[in-house]
Amino acid sequence: MVSASRTAHSIEVTAEGLQEELARLHFQKQALERELAAIVAHLGSVQRALGALESALVTPRAADQVDAHGKQYGKLTEQIVAYFAKVGDAEVRAREVAAALGRDADSGSINAVRSTLDRLVASSRIERAGRGLYRTGRS
Repeated sequence: MVSASRTAHSIEVTAEGLQEELARLHFQKQALERELAAIVAHLGSVQRALGALESALVTPRAADQVDAHGKQYGKLTEQIVAYFAKVGDAEVRAREVAAALGRDADSGSINAVRSTLDRLVASSRIERAGRGLYRTGRS
């Protein structure tokens, strides 16, 4: 019977060891879950920061394109102002201005000249002399 008692004691010791191991593994699992949650939260923060940086990198490129468009607009404006300086107080049509600037190839180019003329009228740099007619602003 001594052998049965030793076997029972051995089983009891093994079970206690396994219980301790189970508690330790459960505690380690909880710690790892907390660490994983912290890593997931940090990952989200890094992804958001990276997204913000990427959009900041894209924005200047887009701004450069807008700026390039603005420079083209400014160039057309200055060409028109220079044209009116040459023609003096003469009344001219948008189509004539477009032709003088070499921008009469298509209706889109002529419309760009018309739009610029309208902006110049709005800013009082030139004036509307009549329907479809423009001239330099009088001082």
